[in-house]
Amino acid sequence: MGSAKEQLADLLKQCSLCQGMSEADVQELLASAQVRQVDYPKGEIVFHEGDMPKSLYILLAGEVHILKDTFSGRRIFLSEINTPGDMFGEVYEVLKQPYDMYVEAVTPVKLLEIASGLFTLADGGQLSSCGLQIQRNLMRIFARKAYFMHNKIKVLASGSLREKIIRFLFIELQGKRELELAGSREFMAAYLAVTRPSLSRELSALQREGILQVDGKNIKVLDRERFEEYL
Repeated sequence: MGSAKEQLADLLKQCSLCQGMSEADVQELLASAQVRQVDYPKGEIVFHEGDMPKSLYILLAGEVHILKDTFSGRRIFLSEINTPGDMFGEVYEVLKQPYDMYVEAVTPVKLLEIASGLFTLADGGQLSSCGLQIQRNLMRIFARKAYFMHNKIKVLASGSLREKIIRFLFIELQGKRELELAGSREFMAAYLAVTRPSLSRELSALQREGILQVDGKNIKVLDRERFEEYL
């Protein structure tokens, strides 16, 4: 087992924000005054809706939920972040736009917070090697997010809930017959803009009709011809 610092460096090398960084770049990143590790206890809010961004965040340990409250006080689940190395808040930090959602620690959480001063020239000067690499990686990340949103619009434009589910799975399957969902059932429901009970009922119906086999996060297409009728 390496030291905590070595383990953190190894984690960052696998993170999309640090892709292509050398060992020296990673160490430069960790040594920057623009970077800090912060612990949040369970139930604490990382940032509130309406706050101005101060950092982008990389999850080191634990799980956070991205949430939004309605005018009537109902809490809407938007997404979950539970894989070490995953990033959130980067769009708001780059654009310097106030958050239109909030993030809560649902377990004790450790985050790496990176201020945009590390990878922008707002105050003049010259970017460091790690700052330049972060700039390049953010361009790739934003391009992937744009592609993700393009696919989501295609899914949400579907007529029925069944069509939404089939189109969502068709994109995720990428030509295969079977997949393990990356997120929870709650995340899938939020993505499709439906309630979780409605999603579960329709998945059960697809299974009863022999179109899908559903076992937790594992989904298999049993009847491809009938599956593709809803595309």
